[in-house]
Amino acid sequence: MKYVIVIALGLIFLGCAGQDPAQSNVPVDAFEAKIANSGIQLLDVRTPGEYQSGHLKNAFLANWNNQAEFKERVAALDKSKPVYTYCLSGARSGAATQWLRANGYEAYNMEGGIAAWKRANKPVEGMRSVKQISLDEYRAGIPADKTVLVDFGAEWCPPCKKMAPTVDSLVSDKKLSFTLLRIDGGDQTDLCRQLFIEAFPVFIVYKQGKETWRKQGILSSEDLAKQLR
Repeated sequence: MKYVIVIALGLIFLGCAGQDPAQSNVPVDAFEAKIANSGIQLLDVRTPGEYQSGHLKNAFLANWNNQAEFKERVAALDKSKPVYTYCLSGARSGAATQWLRANGYEAYNMEGGIAAWKRANKPVEGMRSVKQISLDEYRAGIPADKTVLVDFGAEWCPPCKKMAPTVDSLVSDKKLSFTLLRIDGGDQTDLCRQLFIEAFPVFIVYKQGKETWRKQGILSSEDLAKQLR
């Protein structure tokens, strides 16, 4: 009886171990059809440099090679919606997909990555040509007579998207008086480097033209409001 049980458990284990990767890998054409659904989340797990060289429309970025960044950004995703991942050739996104599945997400990986996507002549969006804001221009845009909240984010950053309603609610709060300045850190890479901003979102508060506080990551409206009073 023990022998039979061991065999049965072994077969179950092998079946489970081999099931997820096969089910999670999606060919390019099917992947394209799936991400056309508005109820999904698209995740590019390559590096920022790779992302800026060309990416899929509406893709968030979470660098698999930087595990701390990856986990922080993924934490802002909605577990009730499926996540479709891709990288250059499918290896990193395959590993990311299995991590996502192990952590409660419904996740799928594009077979062959963006390389296969391009070979199939699918559309790719590149980095926008945007004039870089100099540090002097940035400082000149901070009114010395007002409280200013600078929101450094990026459209491909899940935590930034999650924080947007919180920031908007503070703008609508009549008890607070401040000026909001939103800067796309994904585009303004030179400025971010000069201000030592390495991850998004980052919130900086200025009073009388001087930086009084900064914080990176997801914050409560109470925490932000406290710094703006």
